[in-house]
Amino acid sequence: MAHLLDALYPPTCLSCSTATIEHDGLCAACWRQMAFISAPVCDRLGIPLPFQSAGPALSLAAISSPPVFEKARAVALYDGVAREMVHRLKYGDQLQLARPMARWMSRSGQALIDDCDVIVPVPMHGLRLLQRRFNQAATLASEIAGLNGKPLLIHALRRVKRTKPQPGLNRNERAENLQGAFKADGRDALMLADRRVLLIDDVLTTGATGNVCARALLRCGAKKVDLLCFACVAIDQQTHYITA
Repeated sequence: MAHLLDALYPPTCLSCSTATIEHDGLCAACWRQMAFISAPVCDRLGIPLPFQSAGPALSLAAISSPPVFEKARAVALYDGVAREMVHRLKYGDQLQLARPMARWMSRSGQALIDDCDVIVPVPMHGLRLLQRRFNQAATLASEIAGLNGKPLLIHALRRVKRTKPQPGLNRNERAENLQGAFKADGRDALMLADRRVLLIDDVLTTGATGNVCARALLRCGAKKVDLLCFACVAIDQQTHYITA
């Protein structure tokens, strides 16, 4: 049956659709262009650092603007192939990308997943959800929860304010734009008390969304909040770090 399905639907690259040996993978050319994040990384933000230190290290970005969430991790830098995959999932309705992306996220964030009690996606405002038809963060969170046997609280957070799009805004503008945008309430929120929460999103840019969501979850009684994304935007300050 597997051979028959391969004959009918040959495996192709997740990024460029070139023929590949196996399903849900990248061709050699796209693999080389995927900016995977590997150690050493900032212990708080998960961004790459120039060289390994004796212990946990913090980037200048984490020192100058400590995040509300405890730790963040991502699969790759938001560029090239990673950016194309995010856009195809988010705007192209290519939901078949969610499972392989979730597998990569599970590997990159395994320590955070092992340490969490529940998984919560970053929510989308109702009107935008009607336009998009699905929330990519919720789709990724559902796949990650299923792959790792973790409870999923999909309605623990609500986006109560429709904000303007974040692209093009600087760090301060993003934070101001998201002020009061999220609220933790409802039946799922009752299950947050004293729980370690893993927040799921597609892209980590300045951390503004993660901070606002984490603050809402902590106010609702969560013990701590970590953040796992598929991609993160490179930070200019990442080459400077301080050993913790």
